[in-house]
Amino acid sequence: MRRPVGIKDVAGAAGVSVGTVSNVINRPDSVTEETRRRVLSAIERLGYVRSESARQLRAGRSRILAVLVLDMANPFFVGVASGAERSARAAGLGVMLCNSAESPAEEAAYLTLFSEQRVRGVLVTPADMSGRNLDAFRRHGIPFVFVDRVVPSADGCSVSVDDVNGGALAVRHLLRRGSRDIAYVSGPMHLTQCQNRRDGALRALAEVGLPPAALRHVEAARLDVTAGRDAGARLLGMAPRPTAVFCANDLLALGVLQTLYHAGVRVPEDIALVGYDDIEFAAAAAVPLTSVRQPARRLGGAAADLLIEETGDDAAAHRHRRIVLQPELVVRASTLAGARH
Repeated sequence: MRRPVGIKDVAGAAGVSVGTVSNVINRPDSVTEETRRRVLSAIERLGYVRSESARQLRAGRSRILAVLVLDMANPFFVGVASGAERSARAAGLGVMLCNSAESPAEEAAYLTLFSEQRVRGVLVTPADMSGRNLDAFRRHGIPFVFVDRVVPSADGCSVSVDDVNGGALAVRHLLRRGSRDIAYVSGPMHLTQCQNRRDGALRALAEVGLPPAALRHVEAARLDVTAGRDAGARLLGMAPRPTAVFCANDLLALGVLQTLYHAGVRVPEDIALVGYDDIEFAAAAAVPLTSVRQPARRLGGAAADLLIEETGDDAAAHRHRRIVLQPELVVRASTLAGARH
């Protein structure tokens, strides 16, 4: 196996010192134009690529931000990652994107990898709600920002969406259209998002004098379409069936919609349906889906900006902040009585 081309090889090919090659790469204004051209020609001819790990050791910090999300199959998190990447690129940084798959064990493994790689910082949507994984990671001194979650202390930054308000928006809409028998389909309830969206739904019921028991709850194993199909089958088995369903995300709602469609249940005439996130697929569904929109790209971009500020040249002036964005309801055919689809 051929060994990688090193800086000494470039220096020998260009007839200059190793220090001159280093200056051409890092401080090009400090060398003459003729020397710079000769060194760059040698770099191109030999195919030299500088060692980022070596550069990090000299500089004392990485140019890589890690982004650890719950589910890369969910377009919402794709949007979050896209927003984070845009901010990182604008600051001259790269992004390492990883997927915990909602698993605390996977999350712990990735956090260990990030500490070994000495990444500049981490954007994380936690899977381990006990906080143990991040408590262990904190001792490495690598900054992190919570994304789509409020940081539980004053020791860090977070960017989140007001999910309690989002859940209330969804159920208020269903109540206004006359629904009183409402089911909530959630993912695992150890996830804060699922808890908060249910709390918002209960708040909306309380506003019209309905007790918490009026909200029937179906807890799915995951926040994906397959779990939504299974939840749909459970809804069909209820007696009486609910007249409206609020799902904790759009993927669950799309799965529920598929099950209802194949069972001949009309949406919204028989059952009205609301999702959450407003991913691109929501508007393109067979019955366009009413959904609570989250500003995913803005969420990721704002979180990356906080992390870049905390790890930049003016880090001493950084103050931890909690940014809470507001969701909005986007109404489509899945809740509009008499809508054509």
